[in-house]
Amino acid sequence: MKIGIVGYQGSGKSTLFHWLTGVAPDPALAHTIQSAMATVPDERIEPLCKIYMPKKITQAAIEIVDTPGLSRTHEGSAVKLAMIREAGALIVVVANFGDADAAGDLQNFEDDLLIADLDILTGRVERLRDSLKKPRPNREKEQEELDLLAPILVELEAGKAIAKLPLSLEQRKAIKSFQLFSDKPRLVIVNIADDDADPGRFAKLAPPGTELVALSLTLQMDLAAMSPSERDEFCREMHVEPFDRDSLLRRIMTASGQMLFFTAGDKEVRTWLIRQGGTALEAAAGIHTDLAKGFIRAETMTVADLVRLGSEREIKAAGLMRQEPKDYVIRDGDIITIKHN
Repeated sequence: MKIGIVGYQGSGKSTLFHWLTGVAPDPALAHTIQSAMATVPDERIEPLCKIYMPKKITQAAIEIVDTPGLSRTHEGSAVKLAMIREAGALIVVVANFGDADAAGDLQNFEDDLLIADLDILTGRVERLRDSLKKPRPNREKEQEELDLLAPILVELEAGKAIAKLPLSLEQRKAIKSFQLFSDKPRLVIVNIADDDADPGRFAKLAPPGTELVALSLTLQMDLAAMSPSERDEFCREMHVEPFDRDSLLRRIMTASGQMLFFTAGDKEVRTWLIRQGGTALEAAAGIHTDLAKGFIRAETMTVADLVRLGSEREIKAAGLMRQEPKDYVIRDGDIITIKHN
């Protein structure tokens, strides 16, 4: 899944991209997208490695995509947003330093996303209506699609985001291919001044169901460039706290609707991303398509149980090694071994 960083010009989104991925923004890509991978850290890897002593450790990574900054006049926003329409989730960056107004920018940005969705859905509805005026085959299917989309368009025109609408399963299927922005999960980053003493006051700006984090991105980039001793001294003298980059990456993973499962052995300990609610069959396919094709069962235990008991033998003796079918819903922290033909 791609995670798109979006925001207005000067919001600090490219600084966030640099901090999360370690890859400096390329000026030659200022008018297009730039992507890089960010490893998702997990504190459970270390105790697993003590048990298995693996030859290799592989951590899951998420693809972070930086996008061109939008104009606050909304001019050209739809075109720039189209570059990131395939992203599965968004990180919306708004600034609150100098003359910037985080609350106003966040509301305006929500409007930009809604306008981009309106543009897509209006075009499709108009094409369907024009097509239905002409005698042609498949009119029933086109009429059915129009009946599903037209009420959604009315709600969008009233300023309601897709995520807030009680859509039917059929309507969900009808809009899936459009990848509408107002339906994407998101996390909001408020980029505050280095000396802002009350970042907690921004929590109320978050839309319902959306997590918000307030921090100074410039400060965190500066701290990341220091040695540990320099960083500790600077923070002590300036009375500031470093923000845990790893915890932010985990929050981004959670906000995007993903979680981690594990495969483990003496050859490799590895973490894998899977959508929340994903099944054992999906996990198998994520590891290798052949495992999904020949799936028999998923031998499953949890990291917590294994670390507590110390070995797979003790796990089996305690009856904590489970044999799960293909529709088993993976839980965060599961260790699985796929048995297959």
